[in-house]
Amino acid sequence: MYKSTLFLLLIAVASSCVSPRSVTYFQGSKAVDSAKVSQLLPITPPKVTIQTGDLLAIFVTSTSAESNTLFNFQNVNPIYTTVLPGSSAQGQQPLGYLVDDTGYVTMPLIGRVQVDGLSIKEASALLTKKAGEFLRDPVVTIRQLNHRITVLGEVNRPGVFNLPNNETTLPELMGMAGDLTIFGRRDNVMLLRVNNGKREVIRLDLTDRRILNSPYFFVQNNDVLYVEARKGRLTASDRTVQLLPVYVGVATALFFLINLLR
Repeated sequence: MYKSTLFLLLIAVASSCVSPRSVTYFQGSKAVDSAKVSQLLPITPPKVTIQTGDLLAIFVTSTSAESNTLFNFQNVNPIYTTVLPGSSAQGQQPLGYLVDDTGYVTMPLIGRVQVDGLSIKEASALLTKKAGEFLRDPVVTIRQLNHRITVLGEVNRPGVFNLPNNETTLPELMGMAGDLTIFGRRDNVMLLRVNNGKREVIRLDLTDRRILNSPYFFVQNNDVLYVEARKGRLTASDRTVQLLPVYVGVATALFFLINLLR
């Protein structure tokens, strides 16, 4: 009687628990001393290139203040972008130069310049050379304004996020989204990415340390990250319903405990 009661009690408690291993990130093949560096992992950010539809902040400076004013945003037609949930920006973003469907930006005096396929560094060098025809010792700085990632599914703060730079990693993105919920599958996260005009579907295992060396460790502009729920996950938004397994486990434990004390 006592053995069967204990067995049923363990089943009830286990039904409301989640294995720690299933929610632990970057696991190795064996336990290591946390005070030691187990492996040095190379960090190689991917080459990020400018694409059509990108919104660029292009700052041109030189020894001539009047020419600086001509090239910068005072004479650019307003281009507004929406600040979406999860964005750290407040209000409207700065004005910028839009890369048109043919891959060109149009600037005062310089005219149309093709920049798609170039890195930020390469585009800066090209525009510096073009601006040198009109300015003395120009310096061109470019920043991408609409670098966005979408995070959906079992995270605490799903939404569209404006990224601060082109070297944002998966852990940083998860931090922006408030981490995965306890119900999110960390071993099968879906990444949707457009590469050379084709959409890729990639499955990522965030519980495996090898993800740190993956070519997908750095996220890219317009990526979509989807975290699916575990099997049996309740879809109701009511907090009480979500905690139903816990309540059932506690009630079952109390029921058997009362029977044992009689």
